[in-house]
Amino acid sequence: MYEREPDSLRDCIAAAGVSGIWTEPAECPALGDVRGAYLLALRLPVERERGGSKRGTKVPAPGWYLYAGSAWGGGGIRARLGRHFRREKKPHWHIDRLTLQAAEMFALAVPGGGECDLVAKLLSSRRFRIAVAGFGSSDCRRCESHLLEAARQGRA
Repeated sequence: MYEREPDSLRDCIAAAGVSGIWTEPAECPALGDVRGAYLLALRLPVERERGGSKRGTKVPAPGWYLYAGSAWGGGGIRARLGRHFRREKKPHWHIDRLTLQAAEMFALAVPGGGECDLVAKLLSSRRFRIAVAGFGSSDCRRCESHLLEAARQGRA
C-alpha cells in the first residue's frame, strides 16, 4: 500500500459514504457507551518478517490500513477502541498484533453501524481493497476480510 496522509484517508472514507465520529486515543472516553461498528485506521511503519501468526495470517507491508470491527457488548465502541489503542495488552485477536506495531492510530465510531456494512461500502467505492484475506473475519460469512487498504490508482 502506498503512503496516505490521515486527512487523505479520512477524505476517502467520507467519499465512500461512511460517516461517524472521528476519535483519537485521548478522545476515546468521550464516546460513552455507544454501541455499533468502527473503523480503526493504523499505520504500520516498517516491513516486518513475513510468515504471520500461528494461523498463517500474512503480515501487511508498511502503510495505512483500515480494520472494521463491532462493539455491541459492555462499554461499547469506547471500550473496544480503548483496547485497540492500549500499548500494554496480551495479543488475543489478529488486530492486536497490528495495533502493537502501529506508529499511529485513529478511529471512526459508527453508532448503530455494522462492520460488514462498512466493509461493503468501502469496497464498493473502489477506493479500498482487501489487504489480507481472512483477516479479522474468520467468524464472518459475508466478508472476505475486515482489513482493508486504499486501492492504488487504476487498481481496485
